[in-house]
Order: sequence, then C-alpha cells, then structure tokens
Amino acid sequence: MTGLSELHWTENGEARSALWRMDAGAVMPKTVVLADDTLTADSAYRLACAGTGLRRRTDFQNARQLLQAMARRIDKPKKTRTPKGSGNAVPLPGAAFHAHRLAQSQRNRVLSAILIELDGDYGLGLRRAPDVRLACAQAFGPAKGQRSVISLRSLQGVVGAFEWRKNGVEVPAMGEALRIYPHYGVFSPVRGEYVDLVAQAPLPEALQAQSLAFDVGVGTGVLSAVLARRGVAQVVGSDLSERAVACARDNLQRLGLQNQVQVVQTHLFPPGQAALVVCNPPWLPARPVGLLDQAVYDEGSQMLKGFLAGLREHLCEGGEGWLILSDLAEHLGLRSREALLGWIADAGLVVLGRLDAKPVHAKVQDTSDALHAARAAEVTSLWRLGTAG
Repeated sequence: MTGLSELHWTENGEARSALWRMDAGAVMPKTVVLADDTLTADSAYRLACAGTGLRRRTDFQNARQLLQAMARRIDKPKKTRTPKGSGNAVPLPGAAFHAHRLAQSQRNRVLSAILIELDGDYGLGLRRAPDVRLACAQAFGPAKGQRSVISLRSLQGVVGAFEWRKNGVEVPAMGEALRIYPHYGVFSPVRGEYVDLVAQAPLPEALQAQSLAFDVGVGTGVLSAVLARRGVAQVVGSDLSERAVACARDNLQRLGLQNQVQVVQTHLFPPGQAALVVCNPPWLPARPVGLLDQAVYDEGSQMLKGFLAGLREHLCEGGEGWLILSDLAEHLGLRSREALLGWIADAGLVVLGRLDAKPVHAKVQDTSDALHAARAAEVTSLWRLGTAG
C-alpha cells in the first residue's frame, strides 16, 4: 500500500507540504531542494547520494534525461580491491546475494531522489509532461483533490504497470493462449515455466470425487485460470493482498471463469478441504522492501513454512498439494534442500513426485549479472505432496 505521510519542504521562502505517495518502506528525504534545468547530473548525483530529494519544477523530459544520467553514474563499473589475507577465504553462504541486494537497494534510493508533484487530479504541471491521470487512478484509486509527491522512477513504474494492464501478458499454457492483465503492485506472470508445470502435472485422482482446488497466493489468478481450463469444476483462490484479490477477480471475469473460480482475501488457506491445493510462494528468503518484492522475497520463508505446516489439514483423502518452487535460494546459499525436505517431513507430508523445468528468461544468459552462476543452475520444480501414512 502507498504511504500517507506528508513530505515537507521550503519553496521561495514558504513552507510547502504534500502527500508522500510512495511504497511503504521507501525512505522519505530529510532535505528537499528545488532542482531546475541548471542542476548538473554530477551535482544531482552527489545530492541524491547524500539523501537529498530533488524537487523538479520545470521540464518533464529534462527530468527523464537527468534520471538516465544519474543511472549511468551509479552503474559505472567500479574497481574493487581484495582485502589483504582474503585470497584463500571461503565466501560466506549468500554473500554474493546480500551484496547484490544491498547494491540494488542503494541504487533504488539514489534514483528515487528525483521528485515530481502530482496535482489534485493526478495531473503534472511540467512542460512536455505526459497525461498520467488514468495510470495513477488505476494505481492509487480515485483522485481526492490532494496534491502529492512521487519519485519520477516510481511514476515510471506506475505508467509501466498501466501499459501491462492495458495490453495484458500472453500466457501460452495448454495450447490455447491465456492473456492476463496484471494490476499495479501485482507480480506479472512473465516467467512461464511455473505456469507450464501446473498445466502439465497429472491431476490427482481425488478430483474425480471432489472437484475442488485451492490456489494459495492467487496473485493475478493465472494458476486458478489454468486449473479451471483443465477441467477442475471449482477453484478457490486466496490472497492477503487486496490488490491481488481485485486483480485476480478482474482477470477471471475477463476469461469468463468468474462462476468457476472464487477469490477470497485471507491469509494462506481458504476454509475447508480440497482435492488439490496449489501454492507458488515467493522463492527467496529475504526481506521485501516494495510491493512487487512481496511476490519474490519471503523473509524467513514464512509463507513457505506456513503452507507446508497447514497443508495436511486442508487436503481431503487422497488429495495432493502442489508446491511450485525454484531452487535459486539453494544455489545462493540461502536455503538448503535438506531444510526444505525437513519442513515437508515435519508437516506430516511425503513427496509423491516432482516435475522440473529450466527457466528461459533473459537473465539466465546474462553473464554480467552478479548472480549469473546461480541463475544458470536454477531449476523450477512442482513438488507433488501427499499426507504421510
């Protein structure tokens, strides 16, 4: 959800304030300066690194160029020195990942320093500015006449999400393409291997007696749609996120599946038991810091552990739980296969089978990526789980 704090600054000797329209966790600058077109990229970069917000008042396209120039400075390769005596040191588990996350966090903080003011109907009072009112209304809800401040980088994300939602994402599962329309703050199903696994896995025989499936963490609703298209008579999708629930309902309505799939807002499981319970939890055990991070990072593997711990009581006799999980965390040293198997056993579950798929996204081929070695070895698996005994 967006924060409702106020950002305060001084302009022409007068105190000003506006709503701080940023993701929860975004750091509000303690100091804000007006940044007109005379501010150089080097000066802007130094101010941003010091935590100063740069309030733009003039030309929108010049603000975009300034953001690009700052990105080039922060992405410039840096010379690294190896500490003396560390030549034979064994890297700590996850060290590369944590260093990567820290660098990404610092990059986001610096590039979020360029601030843009939205007027009471989400309009932009800058020269050469696009009309972002509809995009902001979709992301934040109806305008209520209050001026607000957002970083230019976040505004670009809002506009990008608007385009995703307008055009949709084609998901070529089951031979007939599904088109899914992600909402702002809901993770897009751009990685298709986990969808393909759900489309290909053999359905449990228990569905013949009780054709009911749960989709835990429904997101955009794509997996619920795949299950419904595969012939599961009733699917109940659940998610704690209000945005995800609205997004899933919208997509299922578009696909004509609203009578076959129900979506509820709740933590983890819907009430009752099902013959199939599917969950695609966040894959990496780290702290999320933004809306989309919540679909990727699961601090302490809380959702994963919660799903496994509660699965047994939500399966009917002969039912299966499908856990879709990448092993990227294992290659990064963040979680071991032994720990995962231990959690499965401790929950009174057994592994009935496993389907694997290699990811094909662009980062697998990107040798400049700091996590390339782990990504190249990554496998996404659908674990078929049943109750022990």
